[in-house]
Amino acid sequence: MASLGLKQLGGAHRPPADAAGLRCRRRPGLSPPGRVGFRVLASGDRAEPDLSVTVNGLHMPNPFVIGSGPPGTNYTVMKRAFDEGWGAVIAKTVSLEADKVINVTPRYARLRAGVNGSAKGQIIGWENIELISDRPLETMLKEFKQLKEEYPDRILIASIMEEYNKAAWEELIDRVEQSGVDAIEINFSCPHGMPERKMGAAVGQDCALLEEVCGWINAKATIPVWAKMTPNITDITQPARVALKSGCEGVSAINTIMIVMGINLQTLRPEPCVEGYSTPGGYSSKAVHPIALAKVMSIAKMMKSEFDDKDHTLSAIGGVETGGDAAEFILLGADTVQVCTGVMMQGYGLVKKLCAELKDFMKTHNFSTIEDFRGSSLQYFTTHTDLVQRQQEAIRQRKAVRKGLQSDKDWTGDGFVKESESMVSN
Repeated sequence: MASLGLKQLGGAHRPPADAAGLRCRRRPGLSPPGRVGFRVLASGDRAEPDLSVTVNGLHMPNPFVIGSGPPGTNYTVMKRAFDEGWGAVIAKTVSLEADKVINVTPRYARLRAGVNGSAKGQIIGWENIELISDRPLETMLKEFKQLKEEYPDRILIASIMEEYNKAAWEELIDRVEQSGVDAIEINFSCPHGMPERKMGAAVGQDCALLEEVCGWINAKATIPVWAKMTPNITDITQPARVALKSGCEGVSAINTIMIVMGINLQTLRPEPCVEGYSTPGGYSSKAVHPIALAKVMSIAKMMKSEFDDKDHTLSAIGGVETGGDAAEFILLGADTVQVCTGVMMQGYGLVKKLCAELKDFMKTHNFSTIEDFRGSSLQYFTTHTDLVQRQQEAIRQRKAVRKGLQSDKDWTGDGFVKESESMVSN
């Protein structure tokens, strides 16, 4: 018979979902259960790691979420994502007036390792100058409703963005909620397109404006709200803090980084080139992963110290192509991990690889659930001053060991042999 042992869990306890896998928006004043619990483990029959997560009352079979963008642009592709096994899907951002959205082609440019432009180099960077959905809102809402009817137990999240207009935000939220989506992600972070209308990053970079708009949104919304953060700001914790204090249940980070991909040295024109011209766009893919880790770490530390991260969640985004990439984000405190460019490069079947590799990581460390290791690496980040002090103390201790005993009074009976050896020079 397998022996039994107790394992203490340090992650946040998430309440079980109801039969439909859904739970109402968190109500102020309700205290969540304690974060520390115990699980009985059978050491002889180790079960397969459990990748399921419950985030803001929404149950997902795994933490992998389709990030807002082309992989969630219509019914057909979102259905494909559910069929392949993605934990949740965030649709491409919608607004009230899709007729104002006009995209251009080409709208992507790639950066390859080695000599850029070589077809043989690995793609490490991806730029887009794509705008939000150009499809009529009513069409998107009908497809949201159809998806929820066909996949009632799967999580569908609407991404929305609007002008600086309270009535417009309220109308958009109301119409989106009526479609049956499970949560809303607010796009406060698109780095290009329509900043003159105070949309996207124009809001996420202005904390006063962000606070006001978040107030409108959270006064109207009845389902969980995530605020998507822009990395194009000096201190990403400032807008994240404002969003959470203004009522958002979670934050997502990071959206793309504003860049110029490069100049074609033959034509002397920038990329992506549209009729000989271009505009700065958003950068994603593998090259942004270290930057995203730093931003997510900063937000997670802020959430832990100021909010105790009990009532709020963090969805990490940035260069995820392997299960190991995802594990890094989770070790920093992320509840879910979003993938967008990776799907554009490798297809919807990528989720199977991500799940298998994340399970392998968990098996290596004997982790049974995501909560077993979520946030475990956050404690190892400190200041440079503290690093200096820690190293100086370690050097002092190593020197003390090499010197052996300092005085005859330091000899002990139990450690006599080791104490003798500590003073031998060869």
